[in-house]
Amino acid sequence: MKIILNTYDEFSVLDTVNDGQEALDFCKAHEVDVALLDVRMPNMNGVDATKLICEQTKTKPIILTTFDDDEYILDAVKNGAKGYLLKNNEPERIRDAIKSVFNGNTILQDVVLDKIKSSLSGAKETKSKVDDKLFTERERGIMSLIAKGYSNKEISKQLFISEGTIANYISSILGKTGLAHRTQIAIYYITGKVDH
Repeated sequence: MKIILNTYDEFSVLDTVNDGQEALDFCKAHEVDVALLDVRMPNMNGVDATKLICEQTKTKPIILTTFDDDEYILDAVKNGAKGYLLKNNEPERIRDAIKSVFNGNTILQDVVLDKIKSSLSGAKETKSKVDDKLFTERERGIMSLIAKGYSNKEISKQLFISEGTIANYISSILGKTGLAHRTQIAIYYITGKVDH
C-alpha cells in the first residue's frame, strides 16, 4: 500500500506502523491528514484506534477491511471513521477515497452501507442519536427509513404521503443539518454526528 500510494504525486506517506497504539501515537506527534487503519491489529484494533485518533487529533481515519470484519462497521462509524473501504479495491478507488475524505466527505462503500442497513432493519428499533428537539416526529420517522435504506417511493408507500412531500421533508432535514445527501442523513441518524 505504501509503495502504491507513493506513486501518486498528491500523497506523502509519512510512515507505516504496526498497530493501533502506534498509529495513535504517531498521529498525536505529527500532523497527519488521513490515517489508513486495518480493523485487525495487535495491541489496539482499528476501531478503538479510530475513536482515540478522532478524540485526540485532527487526523481523519479511514478503515481498510475485509468482508469478514462486518461486525465492526457500525462501531467504526460511531467512533468517527470517515471512510470504510474493502481492501480488494483498485488502488485508484482507494486514492479517490483518501482525497475525498481529505476534502471533508465521508466514504462508505455500497457493500458497507448495505451491512449497516441490514443491521438496522434487523434491530427491533434502533435508538437514534439525533437531537429530538431539532426535528419533528415526522422528520425523525423519515430519517429512520432513510437509514434503513428505503427509497423516497418506498417511504411514500410506508407513510401514505406523496413523494413530493417526502422530498420536501428531506430538504428540510438537509437544511437543518447542513448535510448534502441522504447517505449522510443515514450516517447522522445512526451516529448523531454531522460529517460534512
